[in-house]
Amino acid sequence: MIDVTGQISAVERRIGDRTLPAGQARVLTIAQTYDAQVADVFDACTNPERIPRWFLPVSGDLSLGGRYQLEGNAGGTVERCDPPHGFAATWEFGGEVSWIEVRLREAGPGRTRFELEHVAHVDDQRWAEYGPGAVGIGWDLALVGLASHFATDGTGVDPAAAAEWMASDEGRRFVTESSKSWTAASVEAGTPPDEAQAAGERVTAFYTGAPTP
Repeated sequence: MIDVTGQISAVERRIGDRTLPAGQARVLTIAQTYDAQVADVFDACTNPERIPRWFLPVSGDLSLGGRYQLEGNAGGTVERCDPPHGFAATWEFGGEVSWIEVRLREAGPGRTRFELEHVAHVDDQRWAEYGPGAVGIGWDLALVGLASHFATDGTGVDPAAAAEWMASDEGRRFVTESSKSWTAASVEAGTPPDEAQAAGERVTAFYTGAPTP
């Protein structure tokens, strides 16, 4: 069982922007501190044998300059690798390219702060429709997997059990609370509250299968 309230509260979420050569981009940042050494967290995020235990099966070459592919999800190119402090890669999905960067640092004895930044060109219409939760909820779910990985013996999360949990009342509550948290981050970043709330309700409905508001 997952402590939904505890996990939601343990995660930091921020929204920003950045000017890239191709134009303005949205920046989503998500972070959590784990009871694990920096080298262990780095290995969990880069070892193809461990990644499926908390995230998704991965294939390809995870070394610098290599191409990777997450099963049923994004692929891309590893653009930077700085073990054990982090890495950066392109995130290519649905014909679009965005960028992720993972940064790791010690957060006290035996603890590591994991921070992921996702930078993407998102047009105003799509942002107004779904807001940051369209991507943020997915990363929240990934951090649940990583938290579970470090909280157990590391053998991994059963995909069937994970899918069952997502369809459960607890899973839907997690998605709802994640969406609310991203809505709050969006408001803090300057989005008018009514617009952020409407986008949050739509993205919650998308993830939970509830009727679209």
